[in-house]
Amino acid sequence: TIVLNNPRRRNALSLPMLQSLRRDLLHDVKSRELRVIVIAAEGPVFCSGHDLKELSSEDDVKHHSQIFELCAEVMTLIQKLPVPVIAKVNGLATAAGCQLVASCDIAVASEKSQFATPGVNIGLFCSTPAVALGRSLPRKVALEMLFTGEPLSAHEALMHGLISKVVPEDKLEEETMKISQKICESSKSVLALGKATFYRQITQDLDTAYKITTKVMVDNLTLRDGQEGIEAFVQKRKPVWSH
Repeated sequence: TIVLNNPRRRNALSLPMLQSLRRDLLHDVKSRELRVIVIAAEGPVFCSGHDLKELSSEDDVKHHSQIFELCAEVMTLIQKLPVPVIAKVNGLATAAGCQLVASCDIAVASEKSQFATPGVNIGLFCSTPAVALGRSLPRKVALEMLFTGEPLSAHEALMHGLISKVVPEDKLEEETMKISQKICESSKSVLALGKATFYRQITQDLDTAYKITTKVMVDNLTLRDGQEGIEAFVQKRKPVWSH
């Protein structure tokens, strides 16, 4: 579990916070023991996005570029990791914080959570959050969020596909752990192959997507755990994964 822990700054994705998040996401990534990553936060705001104090005219273009490039690297890294990444959201997620939620593989939110891209209201359109948002939400819903800055409730976010589940606040930890434990019952190598393939095929046309996934299904059968799972099913026993 990675916890965004700067509630006094509304868990803003400052340059140090982004550097720390990248470091933590990569921590033990090659360990066979690592099976799921959960991103959570302290305080009433999950993440308020970029630290606007770092985006003032006092800093130069090079500094601003460094911040946005690192943010893009972290967001894409989440989808490149070999294990599922779950956002556990309990509060407000805005701008790049909303982008972070949209970039995770799964997102579980409490009923009090809200999601917004309000940059337009301060003259900084949420163009980079729009990349993740536009790939998670229907275009017209994403654009309404981007053009107005108005928030989605947790239930609206669920309805439109930004998050996976909405639960009462007191059930958030339990539900997140339930999903995590279910993931841990499967083979890490099979999940890693499946996750990488999902993101590879999702941007392709239908024929190309089927060509990619047909080959991967065959590759999956060559994995030790691919054969173990089939043998266990036929023999009516629990599989023993080698990961």
